Amino acid sequence: RKNTKRVPSFRKLLRTSKLKLDNKLKNKQYKQQSTAKKYRKEQKKLRQAVRDAVCRKPFPLEEYKKKHVEIAEKREEEEDDALPLDMMDEDDLKLMEDLAQKASFLTRDISSTEPVHIKKRKHESVIEKYEKMPRRMKTEPEKELIHLLPIKDKGGIIPQTVEKPNFSEEPLPVLTPEEMSAQRKRKLQERKMHIAALASAILSDPENNIKKVKELRAMLMEQDPNVAVIVRKLVMVSLMEIFKDIVPSYKIRPLTEAEKATKVKKETKKLREFEEGLVSQYKFYLENLEQTIKDWKQRKLKKSNVISLKAYKGLAEIAVKCLCELLVALPHFNFHNNIIVLIVPLMNDMSKTISELCCEAVQKLFKQDKLGFASLGVVKVISGLVKGRNYNVRPEVLKVFLHLRIKEVELKKDSEDIAPKKKFMTYKEKRKNLSRMQRKWKKAEEKLERELLEAEASESKEKKLKLHTETLNVVFLTYFRILKKAQKSPLLPAVLEGLAKFAHLINVEFFDDLLIVLHSLIASGDLSYRESLHCILSAFHILSGQGDVLNIDPMKFYTHLYKTLFSLHAGATNNDIKIVLQCLDVMLAKRRKQVSQQRALAFLKRLATLALHVLPNSSVGILATNRVLMQTFPKMDLLLDNESQGSGVYLPELDEPEHCNAQNTALWELHLLQRHYHPTVKKFAAHLAVGAPDEGSRALSLDLSRRPATELFEAYSMKGMTFNPPVPSATPRRK
Repeated sequence: RKNTKRVPSFRKLLRTSKLKLDNKLKNKQYKQQSTAKKYRKEQKKLRQAVRDAVCRKPFPLEEYKKKHVEIAEKREEEEDDALPLDMMDEDDLKLMEDLAQKASFLTRDISSTEPVHIKKRKHESVIEKYEKMPRRMKTEPEKELIHLLPIKDKGGIIPQTVEKPNFSEEPLPVLTPEEMSAQRKRKLQERKMHIAALASAILSDPENNIKKVKELRAMLMEQDPNVAVIVRKLVMVSLMEIFKDIVPSYKIRPLTEAEKATKVKKETKKLREFEEGLVSQYKFYLENLEQTIKDWKQRKLKKSNVISLKAYKGLAEIAVKCLCELLVALPHFNFHNNIIVLIVPLMNDMSKTISELCCEAVQKLFKQDKLGFASLGVVKVISGLVKGRNYNVRPEVLKVFLHLRIKEVELKKDSEDIAPKKKFMTYKEKRKNLSRMQRKWKKAEEKLERELLEAEASESKEKKLKLHTETLNVVFLTYFRILKKAQKSPLLPAVLEGLAKFAHLINVEFFDDLLIVLHSLIASGDLSYRESLHCILSAFHILSGQGDVLNIDPMKFYTHLYKTLFSLHAGATNNDIKIVLQCLDVMLAKRRKQVSQQRALAFLKRLATLALHVLPNSSVGILATNRVLMQTFPKMDLLLDNESQGSGVYLPELDEPEHCNAQNTALWELHLLQRHYHPTVKKFAAHLAVGAPDEGSRALSLDLSRRPATELFEAYSMKGMTFNPPVPSATPRRK
C-alpha cells in the first residue's frame, strides 16, 4: 500500500507555530517517561516476589489450580500493558527462569497488597522466636594489632601488622620507700646530666646545634610523675638562660620571596637557617610558657595527669619568672610585645607573689629603657587593662608609672649615652705613625666622622623626645580618666602621686581644669591626709613649671597645708613627713617672690612647734627646712627676739597663716630642742638659735648644710633599726 502521507513542504514548516512543535516534543517525552515508570513498577514487583518466595508456604494443588486460572486471566488482561520480554535484561530473564521452577514462587500472589510477613508473625510461636535468635559462641578475645608500613613486591602491596604487646600481664615489683627514693634520685640525676649536655653543646656552637634546642624543649613534656615537676622547671630556666646568651642584638625579620629566590653564599645561607631556627624555637618556647600559665589559671589538668594542681602553681611561678627575665633582658628581640601582653595582666593577679614579680620586672624595664620603645608598649597595654577592668585593678599597677625615665634633665645625658662613641687618634699618635700627607687626610676624615656622629645623636634625641611625648600622653590620659570617672577608686593615691611627679610636663591647656579638680578633691574631705598632700604637691608642681605665666592664686592650698600640719606625729603619719618637706620646698623656697613675709613667719613658727613631737629623722628634716627659710626670707630673725613687732597677739589656733600675727611670737622651741637626745637635732637647734650663720663656730658642717631636707630625713630614718633596752636579770650573775 502506498503511503499517502505527504512530507510537509519547507514553506508549510515555516508556517507551523513554535507552540505546536513544543507540544509535540513534550508529548514524546511524556510517553517515554510513562513507559520507563511502568517498567520500573513491574521490576519492583518481581523483586518483591523473589524476596517473599522463601517465606511463603505452598498452597495445596487444587487451590493452586483455581488460583492459577484466576491469575492467568488477570495476567492476560495486563499483558497489553506489560512490557515485552525482549525489553528485559538477560540477567533478569535468567533469574526469572530459575525462580519459576520453585513452587513457592509460583504460588505467590503478586497482586496482593498484604504485607509479606504478616501471616508469619501471626502463627509464629515463642519457641520458634527463641530458636531463631543468634547464639553467642565463646571465642578467644580479639588481639590488638599495630599496623606497620606495607611492603611492596612484584605481586603487589603486602600489609604488615604486629600484635600489640600486653604489659599488664607482668605485675610491677613493689618497691620500698628507700628504693623509690633512690630510683627517683637516679632518674633525676640522669635528666640533669642530659639537660647540661644539651645546654653545653648549644652554647658552645649555636649555629650548628640549634636543632638541639628542640630536643631540650621536648623535655618540657616530661611524663615520669616522679621527676616531672623538677625536670620541667629545670628545662624552663635552662632554655631561658640559653636564649639570653645566643640571641643576637638585633631583631630578626622574615625573608621576602625575592630574598629566598636569590642565590647567596654558603655562610649567609647557614646564618639564615640559624636565625630561622632560633626564631621558631623561641616562639615555641614562649607558647609553652604561656600554656603552662593558662593551665594553672584555668585549674586545668592535662589528660596524662602527671602533675597535680598544687604542683602546677610552682610551675606557673617559674614560667612567670622566665617571662619576666626575657622581658627585661631582650627588649629588642622578636615577640617582645607578646611578652608584654602576657606580663601586664599578671601584674593584677590575685597571687601576690606573681603580681610582685611582674611589677618588679616592669619597673626594671622602665629604668633601663633609654630610647622608650619598650616603655611605650607597656604603658599602652597598662592603660588598656585599667580601662578594660573598669578601674578595678591593684594600685601597684599604676605605681609602676613612677619609674618611667621621662625627666627632661635626663634627656641630654641619655642622648649622650645613646650616641655612638669613637676614639680618635691623638696628635702624638699621628706624628709617630703617619706621614704628613696621611695626617692631612686623617684630619679631614675625622672631621667628617664627627659631623656624622653629631647628626646621629641629634636624630636619636628627637626620636626619644617623640616617644616620651607619646608615652606621657597615654599616662595622663589614664590619670585623667580616673580623676573624672573613679574619684573614689583606690587608684586615686597612685594617680595623685603620678601627677605630682609629672605635673611639670603637662600641657598648659589642662592647667586650669586640673587645679579646679585638685582643689575640689581636697575640699570634699574624702581624701586621706597623704592623698591631700599629693594633691597639693601636684598643684605646685604645675605652678612652678609652665604655670608661672598663669595668674592663679594658690592661697587655698597654703591654708590647707598650714591647717593640717599638726595632724603629723611620731606614729604612723611620720612617713608622710617626706611629702610635707617636698611640698614646703615647692611652696616656699622655690616661690619666694610670691610668698609674703607674714606667711613665711607663720610656717616657720608652726614647723618649729611640730619638730617637738615627731621622730628624730623628721625633726632633722623640719629644722633643715627652717634653716632654708631663715636664709631665704629677710627679717626671719624677728622670731629670735623676745620683743613684739607691731600690734596684735600671736594666735596659734588660727588656720590662716596671713592673719595669725606670727611676728609677735618667738622660737622658744629651739631651747627645748637643744636638749634633745639626738645629737644632730641638737646641732640644728643650736645653729638656728644664733640665726643660721654660714660661717663661724656655730655654722653646720658641709655634710649637713649641703644636703636637702628630704635626703636628711631618709638618712636619719629609723626603718629597720630596733632598740632593745637592757632588761635587769632576776637571778644574780655567777662569778
